Amino acid sequence: MSDLRQPAGPDLHAIFGIDGAPEKVADPMISAHSGSADVGLEGGSENGFESYGEVGEGLGTTLESGAEVELEVERAADDDWEEEADAAEQPVEPSPTGHEPGWSGITRPSRRGSSSRFLTDVIIAMQLATARQVEDAIETSRSSGSPPERILLDQGAITHDGLARALAERYGLDHLDLGVFQVDMSAANLVSTTIAKRYQAVPVAFADKRTLLVAMADPSNVLAVDDIAIMTGHEVRVAVAPPDDITALISRLDRLEDVVGNSTEEQQAEEDAEVVALHESDEDAPVIKLVNQIVAQAVERGASDIHFAPDGKETRVRFRIDGVLQDITTVPRRMAAGAVSRVKIMAELDIAEKRLPQDGRIGLVVDGRHVDLRVVTLPSVHGEGIVMRVLDKSNVVVDMEKLGMADHERERFEHSCQETHGAVLVTGPTGSGKSTTLYAALQMLNTPEKNIITVEDPVEYEMAGLTQVQVSNKTGLTFATGLRAMVRADPDIIMVGEIRDKETAQIAIESALTGHLVLSTLHTNDAPSAITRLIEMGVEPFLVASALECVVAQRLARMLCPSCKRRMIIPAKVLQDSGYKAVMELEAYEPVGCRRCGGSGYRGRVGLYEVMKISPEIQTMALERRPAEVMRDLAVSQGMVRLRDDGLNKVRMGRTSMAEIARVIGTN
Repeated sequence: MSDLRQPAGPDLHAIFGIDGAPEKVADPMISAHSGSADVGLEGGSENGFESYGEVGEGLGTTLESGAEVELEVERAADDDWEEEADAAEQPVEPSPTGHEPGWSGITRPSRRGSSSRFLTDVIIAMQLATARQVEDAIETSRSSGSPPERILLDQGAITHDGLARALAERYGLDHLDLGVFQVDMSAANLVSTTIAKRYQAVPVAFADKRTLLVAMADPSNVLAVDDIAIMTGHEVRVAVAPPDDITALISRLDRLEDVVGNSTEEQQAEEDAEVVALHESDEDAPVIKLVNQIVAQAVERGASDIHFAPDGKETRVRFRIDGVLQDITTVPRRMAAGAVSRVKIMAELDIAEKRLPQDGRIGLVVDGRHVDLRVVTLPSVHGEGIVMRVLDKSNVVVDMEKLGMADHERERFEHSCQETHGAVLVTGPTGSGKSTTLYAALQMLNTPEKNIITVEDPVEYEMAGLTQVQVSNKTGLTFATGLRAMVRADPDIIMVGEIRDKETAQIAIESALTGHLVLSTLHTNDAPSAITRLIEMGVEPFLVASALECVVAQRLARMLCPSCKRRMIIPAKVLQDSGYKAVMELEAYEPVGCRRCGGSGYRGRVGLYEVMKISPEIQTMALERRPAEVMRDLAVSQGMVRLRDDGLNKVRMGRTSMAEIARVIGTN
């Protein structure tokens, strides 16, 4: 472990204008008691985790209970300090459009201290919104009861960052860009994540020996300031930051230091206790706390999968975030077996069986959010590995307009879903968002006069008004048996989670021909291939041609981070190499990477869609068993937009990059 030295940085005493000159000593020391509070590590961790080997070794040899940890901070030269102090007296534009290289992420107000102006007046003065927009928001607030600034946010007139800058100027406080500001993790770890989330406030630095700099979304929350001052034993200096920046910082905070620090203690018999809610108990055994923290961190960062991969010496922990695997931390060998056993106990698997794969399911509550984990164990040459699929029910998008479909494509899809009978299929690889698209369609179709029945594995989102059936192979309830029973239950609309075999395909197609609207998914690379796949599975071509109404193929591409994406020009040669018939260059954006996106240049994902309506000409081709390529060319001539073309449109709109489209779809 490092010696806990903080990297040299700007003199916060001068930048924040703390009253009184600092003592001019050669090596000023800032102390932080480890005690019950977690002590942060050097510079924190970009992932929110540190290497277990280093942390365990360091905590085991250098930290003792109740010991005082000293953090050494380099003091700037006296002349430099005086220059910075003089600069702090000068007014600075509170809403800069650009910054010099080396900017620390701090924007000072034009004046210190709270002003008597209304916040809406400050918004107008900073040109964040027009006077007309503000006046309309004030009128609306009189009847709605919401503050004018909240109405401006909801209308998109101002951004969260713009509102934070206005709040900072209104109260005469500093504004922090947490995507640039170097956060002192030893300060951040002085408060628990529960408190940070409750108050939307995080300590980010020591302004001086007795003062803590706290980034807050609401600087007028005096209760939060008092509580943090009492908990930390420091005076509090408030700065303003956007709420999404604070939320992202909180998600990076972890409490793993004491988990590893206690790893030498004897394991408790609590391992067989069922985990109901995470982040609630501080007295759990180290392995239990370790697993809880890994799962909680995955949920907070929006990971879709958690991988425990043994490599012979230690176990790597990786998260799949926005479709890409990222190394998060490593679990030392002495704790790896216990962590795997803990997960197997939670999933009600046989912990003694390590030679055969097993699968199970875990239901958890993480910070009030219901999360399901699908667990698969994999025996490898280096030991038993685990993969957990994270299903966060609170993050399921069920609004058709938020899926990312172009207007023309969405209209074609919605028109097909409004039919009284027929089959609508959504195709794509695993993890491409097929179930989300079906849920959005069901939300649109869910009315009291319709009986909608679904059979799923698993039920990812519980929707009111639907009868949802969970597949259970242990009891013999498969897709085929569930679908056969559903047909006799007087349904109007049937949703089958996945067509996996001939029997399920046959029943689904026949149900579509007997007066039911059937929604389902299939694994194919594009929309036309769904027809050939059903025929290859054994369904007669005349049944496929008569039953199908529409096929949607889709992928998920990472969206460019709005905070750091950079304009660029894509040469025509690059577009041609990617398979496009381009003769001119294209104006677009490229990823850069910042703290808000974890350095990847991407945040979130957007769907790419290909919607193929089954026309009479395509039905004829299906009866003739024509190749998928021929049907694709015909569908394009009839108005279908291919996946790659939809991707190019989203590149042109600045939502994703050319490299991401090539990664997701390929260049052929």
